[in-house]
Amino acid sequence: MENDVKKTRLHAWHVDRGANMAHFGEYDMPLWYPAGAKQEHLVVLNSAGIFDTSHMCTVLVQGADALDLLQRCFTKNLAACLGKRATPLVPGRSVYGVFLNPVGEVIDDAIVFQIDRNDYMVIVNSGMGAPIAAHLAENSGAERVMITDLTDKVGKLDVQGPAAAKIISAVIQDPASVFDRMPYFSFKGHFNDNSARSADVRLIDGTPILLSRTGYTGEFGFEIFVEPDLFTRTWEIIFDAGQTYDLMPCGLAARDSLRAGAVLPLSHQDIGHWLFLNNPWPFALPYSTEQSGFSKSFIGSAALLEAEKADYTLPFAGNDLRKVSTADPAVVLDENGRELGSVLTCATDMAIGRHEGRIFSIASPDKPEGFKPRGLCCGFVKVKESLEVGQIVHLKDNRRKIKVEIVADVRPARTARKAIGNFL
Repeated sequence: MENDVKKTRLHAWHVDRGANMAHFGEYDMPLWYPAGAKQEHLVVLNSAGIFDTSHMCTVLVQGADALDLLQRCFTKNLAACLGKRATPLVPGRSVYGVFLNPVGEVIDDAIVFQIDRNDYMVIVNSGMGAPIAAHLAENSGAERVMITDLTDKVGKLDVQGPAAAKIISAVIQDPASVFDRMPYFSFKGHFNDNSARSADVRLIDGTPILLSRTGYTGEFGFEIFVEPDLFTRTWEIIFDAGQTYDLMPCGLAARDSLRAGAVLPLSHQDIGHWLFLNNPWPFALPYSTEQSGFSKSFIGSAALLEAEKADYTLPFAGNDLRKVSTADPAVVLDENGRELGSVLTCATDMAIGRHEGRIFSIASPDKPEGFKPRGLCCGFVKVKESLEVGQIVHLKDNRRKIKVEIVADVRPARTARKAIGNFL
């Protein structure tokens, strides 16, 4: 029912600026603004975009046994997950993984932040705060742990794009200190003013924030967490400062096309109620050095190790911007017309194009002279058999049939992992 749809604290701001609104994950969210999804997508590669992501959920896991509980419920091995040396997660760092059920299917994906030794923050998708909190509680036993669902009690926004560091440096106190030693998937500060870490990062008006070097676009940028009562003010401070750098508000359409081009999954669409195997995200699992098993046991690990067969989730890229609709639904066909599986995501990355068979981005340092991308469709298919990179398949819905290529990656020259110094 209409009355059951939630609104973020920026709902009026979005509506006042002409956003096209739609229901997503329990909330009424902006799909795009008057500039359009194409311009919103491109601005994230050329300057910066700002996203209202406060529909995402925060779950706190705290106490002497918090680590043990997460080790049992979360796929990533928090005792050996950082860098090539597989060192333990430490305060100020975060890591991506998934929560599985006992049969190896995805409940949700998540990023786990270690705030302190026995203090973790888990960021999950819209509407998943209560289910993940319940999943953790059901598996906690008699452990000394406190699980707190902060759904709708944390404000969150993302600033993504090459101008993000300059924009954030203009709105925080002592930016040089904040940005020092801040690699990808690290964070500083805290949104709770009672936290010892809240003094680490503050806006110029004194508002404490948690500033994280993560995002969902594949491009350089930040996520900002803040107390909900201070969220609108925080958004406005950042938005106003960003006008010097052509910062634009961006909706869910650009978020979807950017993440598809970056080969990032949408939970409950690209990962879900099937085995979490044979996909582009094996780094979410704690494989041993020999790739023969896992470095720890976790809920669902036995099902994955014992599976004799599993579907394959593979990324693809098309030859132009034409798409098929996954709601039709769309199927995958080989060149002889044999049905292989289904299309999970089909979006259009407007920042890329092909030249002599190769995909270039507007950010590619070696792009051809005069390169002007027209956009390529891209996304994920789920098929019954393995397909080789470079293999041609067809996607077909009730309107059209398009030819696409199975690829290892889509949008080249992504910037998410680059050092902050490159953007200041």
